[in-house]
Amino acid sequence: MIKIYHNNRCSKSRCGLEILEKSGKNFEVVKYLDNTLSVKELKDIIKLLGINPIKLVRKNEAIWKENYKNKDLSDTEIIKAMVENPKLIERPIIINGNKAVIGRPPELILDII
Repeated sequence: MIKIYHNNRCSKSRCGLEILEKSGKNFEVVKYLDNTLSVKELKDIIKLLGINPIKLVRKNEAIWKENYKNKDLSDTEIIKAMVENPKLIERPIIINGNKAVIGRPPELILDII
């Protein structure tokens, strides 16, 4: 089943949700700000995306700028920061089987659904 890791306060995430709704396919909405991801879940998502953890970080968030910017962090430390501060996770993330994409721009979602 398709999953969207969604933040309703984000316009790109709302656009991603709309794309899935219009597709007519079944999908699950994961509100990751309400139900924090575990380290394992986040590692699995990063692996599916085929990226380094830092590529999933929203570097313009105040939390990042105030606490992590310009620090030499390991992948483990970056993942821990995202688990502890889920607002740092780029969104939306869409997973369909063994394929995943960050929906920025939202049209990228069409490549995997």
